Amino acid sequence: MQLKNINKKEEENIPEDSHILHFWQPCKFEIDEDFEFVNDNFIFNTFSNLLYIIAYPLLNIINKFFFGFKIEGKENVENITTGKVTVSNHVHPMDCTFVGLANSPNKTFFTSLETNFKIPVVRRIIKLLNTVPIPQNIRYTKAFMDSIDQVLQDNKTVHFYPEGSLWPHYDKIRHFKNGAFDFAVRNNVPVVPMVIKFNKPKKINNFIKTRTTITLVIQKPIYPNKLLGKKEAILDLKERVHNSMCE
Repeated sequence: MQLKNINKKEEENIPEDSHILHFWQPCKFEIDEDFEFVNDNFIFNTFSNLLYIIAYPLLNIINKFFFGFKIEGKENVENITTGKVTVSNHVHPMDCTFVGLANSPNKTFFTSLETNFKIPVVRRIIKLLNTVPIPQNIRYTKAFMDSIDQVLQDNKTVHFYPEGSLWPHYDKIRHFKNGAFDFAVRNNVPVVPMVIKFNKPKKINNFIKTRTTITLVIQKPIYPNKLLGKKEAILDLKERVHNSMCE
């Protein structure tokens, strides 16, 4: 894995779709006609639930210890009884765990690049944690969309990174793709914006500084405008969420 923070000079020359973080991807993975985007198998769900039980308290301790991680605004996801889409900026290799903890005790279904399922060990873990690959081949887009629709209609949570790529420690909100907002409009569910912030170290005295810590701020849910046509509603929802996160 190559980890590189982006400075201001580099920012001007990097396309927004560029992937700054690169993982070793030697494993084979391919989506075909028989691929199950969301696995309802009893045995699979048993192992998935077991992993959640183990992972959540462990990740809570790890994130607090290494990153001083804390959550603000958790009440904004606790009272939603329908399905929901959550979105966040994509700025840290562990930010999926931040989002998972924010939505706990409810499960989060993550959407992910298909290439992430080629990473050794990680591919098995993210599958058990209900990560759904976004197909590169448009032949399988409908099956993917139908699966996500069903998850939302079952009153569950799906998380998207609308910026599309990970830019480590980047401190601005980039442009958004339409996908997350398309699903929210089509299923008439709210979008809950989440902003990952890096808190700068403070000086204790002239010689000692505190470390950089991470806060996940959960904002109030934003609902689609039912009075607009589908295309207009998607763009309107995307703009309102983007503006809210930029604030």
